[in-house]
Amino acid sequence: MSDPRPSADDRTGSRPRAVLAMHQDLVARLFDAPTTARLVALTDIDPGLVLDDFTTPRARAALADVEVIVSGWGCPPIDETVLAAAPRLRAVVHAAGSVKHHITDACWKRGVQVASAAWANALPVAEYTVAFVLLANKDLLGIREDYRARRAAYDWQVAYPQAGNYRRAVGVVGASLIGRRVLELLRPYDLDLLLHDPYVEPAEAVRLGARSVTLDELCATCDIVTVHAPELPGTRHLIDGRRLALMRDGSTLINTSRGSLIDQDALTAELVSGRLNAVIDVTVPEVLPADSPLYDLQNVVLTPHVAGSLGGELHRLAAAAVDELARWSAGEPFAHPVVEEDIPRTA
Repeated sequence: MSDPRPSADDRTGSRPRAVLAMHQDLVARLFDAPTTARLVALTDIDPGLVLDDFTTPRARAALADVEVIVSGWGCPPIDETVLAAAPRLRAVVHAAGSVKHHITDACWKRGVQVASAAWANALPVAEYTVAFVLLANKDLLGIREDYRARRAAYDWQVAYPQAGNYRRAVGVVGASLIGRRVLELLRPYDLDLLLHDPYVEPAEAVRLGARSVTLDELCATCDIVTVHAPELPGTRHLIDGRRLALMRDGSTLINTSRGSLIDQDALTAELVSGRLNAVIDVTVPEVLPADSPLYDLQNVVLTPHVAGSLGGELHRLAAAAVDELARWSAGEPFAHPVVEEDIPRTA
């Protein structure tokens, strides 16, 4: 199969034809003025044309000569029918994370090159996680409520002798992009870092700054368990009732992956009892019923799936995508390619 990247001759005096494919209202959130200017300078693109349906006459006309699709959340699947309408398509640059929803087998068969800004979206998730790891080990939730109730001087050293981050055990479930970034950010602290990932050898775990353990051992020995595994059929209820029961009294579960990885009913029971603490950014369903106890429990931080890129952080995704376009247009390989073989075990 020929190399789908533009050759030096292809690049001379021309810009690749590109089109945006995502939710209509997403472009203004992703692309600030400087990044839009770079996009227009690098490619032959109409930044006002945003495709969220590949079946319309306008979309068909745009696809006829497009070489690169700049995709985002809401991009429709790029299947055989779409590829037939886009005979010159050679690359898809995704200004978001997972490409599973729109990159089909037909794309791989065509030899379409794919890049993703998943690494850029991993950064704020890791930062969110690390912030709560440090605060949870300090028992800030409990101290806050205690101080609010007492409103007076008190011997906090006596009340919280186990609080603090020195030599505490933190277990990372999944050496994903996010999991690896969490380990990297936590390395400077005096923590005992444990990792469970069936695809990571013990020697690689050491290079990541962690010790490889079974999931049962991780749950049973860590003060913090933070989940960063992908949502796959085999990871549903990865942290089930039995593994929750293994966790130490007073330990904290952090989930920024997907709600399906946790047995939510079992977790809720543990949290209502007060035995465990939790930081939960993802749930099943995505928005919990209004009567869920998780909204009101003092030992729970519940957020509405905002650990990933939020507000101005979205601009990093667009900038990352344009960086990839610059490399591809210059005939260079993507810095963050998506490889077909990795798809079955990634988010």
